[in-house]
Amino acid sequence: MKSLPLFRRKNLSAWLVLGCSVIAIVGCSDTPASLPSTSPNAAEATSAAASPPSKPAATAVETELPYKFPLTGLPTDKEVKSRPFMVMVENAPQARPQTGLDQADIVYEILAEGEITRFVSVFQSQAAKTIGPVRSIRPYFVEIGDALDAVIVHAGWSQEAMDMMAGRKLAHLDEVYGDGAYYWRATDRKAPHNLYTSVDKMKQGAEARKFRSEWNGPLLTFAKEGQSKLTGAAVNYIQIPYIQGYFVSYEYNAAEGVYKRSMEGKPHLDRETGKQLQTKNLLVLESKHKIVDKEGRREVDVFGPGKGVILQEGKSQQITWERKNGMLRAYAEGGKEVPLLPGNTWVQIVPEGTALKME
Repeated sequence: MKSLPLFRRKNLSAWLVLGCSVIAIVGCSDTPASLPSTSPNAAEATSAAASPPSKPAATAVETELPYKFPLTGLPTDKEVKSRPFMVMVENAPQARPQTGLDQADIVYEILAEGEITRFVSVFQSQAAKTIGPVRSIRPYFVEIGDALDAVIVHAGWSQEAMDMMAGRKLAHLDEVYGDGAYYWRATDRKAPHNLYTSVDKMKQGAEARKFRSEWNGPLLTFAKEGQSKLTGAAVNYIQIPYIQGYFVSYEYNAAEGVYKRSMEGKPHLDRETGKQLQTKNLLVLESKHKIVDKEGRREVDVFGPGKGVILQEGKSQQITWERKNGMLRAYAEGGKEVPLLPGNTWVQIVPEGTALKME
């Protein structure tokens, strides 16, 4: 056989190498013969093709709770028919700062005897773990608790108040007379300014005494949040003089929509939390007062009618007030009840003619 010319052998070798390369690339691979790209767009496209299509993110749906707390109008998931507790809380200087008033649904401040006021604090929606200091009760405090159908909680009494509770067979827990197991004394304060209780303790006492636990009223009227119906002047600050040297004031906090409470020019704080007491609704009610003995005990009208003012969301309105259907209620001109805003309420009951400072 004749040998091929040199140039033809070189060309043939080149074609053989090229053919083997093509066979190696195409025939020896299980995947198509395209080379991977290193560009970011290509990588994203590959990843997107390999992943299943994403579903739209679930949108949280706010479900309105079906029930309201009767004394605050705030929403809850269960119907509330539990009987409230009304606790007498002291306000002598030795008792300050108090504990638990920040968790009360309603607080009434009323003159007791001499130059001191006392707090009538009503608990239903919150289970306060410490409430006090607890002190004695007077007849007009009994009237408030009886109308509310609350379990009355106190430590001592005036004779007239005890006669009322006994005669009406009212449910009450008295630390002085047989119910001491449902109270305790703090060791860092001196008696009698160191007596405390809690919602759990009061429930234990009510159960042991076999008091009725069910409650069916009275009910309050509430507007929707942020929909105050007041028609009077703007009021961002109010000062309420009770007696010489003792005054209460409230200042509106627009960011929180509440009135912050002070006593004698200083923020009124809760002893345990250190937070300033505040209220969503503030009522100042003028009432007939009469001193009845040398100790300075008083008769105070808690039935009405009388004059007053209500404050909500930086607004005010002159009102008349009267006890109807178990509660002290505010009425606008024409007799229509002024609704409260959802939240807590403080009621300042003052002697007729008290000069309020409002700005």
